[in-house]
Amino acid sequence: MVYVLKFGASWILPPGIFILLMLALCVKLFKINRKLTAMVFVVTLVFYLLCTSFVAERFMGWLEELHTPPAQVETSGADVIVLLGGGAISQVPDVDGVGALCASPANRLLTAVRLQKMLNVPIIISGGQVYSDSGAEAEISARVLKSLGVPEDKIITETKSVNTSQNARYCAVILREQKFSKPLLVTSAFHMNRAMLNFNLHRFKPIAYPTDFTVAHNPTFHYTKLRPQAEALLLNVTVMQELLRTCVTEIFGI
Repeated sequence: MVYVLKFGASWILPPGIFILLMLALCVKLFKINRKLTAMVFVVTLVFYLLCTSFVAERFMGWLEELHTPPAQVETSGADVIVLLGGGAISQVPDVDGVGALCASPANRLLTAVRLQKMLNVPIIISGGQVYSDSGAEAEISARVLKSLGVPEDKIITETKSVNTSQNARYCAVILREQKFSKPLLVTSAFHMNRAMLNFNLHRFKPIAYPTDFTVAHNPTFHYTKLRPQAEALLLNVTVMQELLRTCVTEIFGI
């Protein structure tokens, strides 16, 4: 009964209600212009599929599985961890200060802490303040790392970058200055392919350590995965954004 209620509720809330309205428009247009009706129906169908977790899980799963972490990270030879930022919020209360990480970079940071404890190598935190009302990410991350027991002398901050291209550019400078040769790159699984490409452009071949996975490998089918959801649409849009940005990086090197 719970699943039935969830499925039904999805059609009276956005985006489900919009899909029903577009289908109603198709019915109205059918007797007026069948060619236009077919066009509207195809657009509605594509929009509906993009709003289902059935499609989102497979689309996102493909992107997240492009890189896998090493089976034995202890023997990988990594001499530094590079942690990429993904967003922070300023002027909000946190346990030991003001300013907090968004959910995705917080997951990345948790993985980086566990790897640092395992490898006992420095962490380079890459991420500046993107907007005037967003947090200074590297500074917030450094504060959190110290509160989690990472020694201050193991934390290196890169505070100028505001996108992935700049993450790679400014981190490459630090890596060369500090004579690090085998970085372990930590970022969200969906973001890893583009991040690796940007570091490769600066003549570094990091060890990929994807984290912050959003979908399960080999997802199982359930009829509720066919209901329209804003969350599923967001996942699909995220994948499309990554593909577009990857193409821009490959073509223009930015």
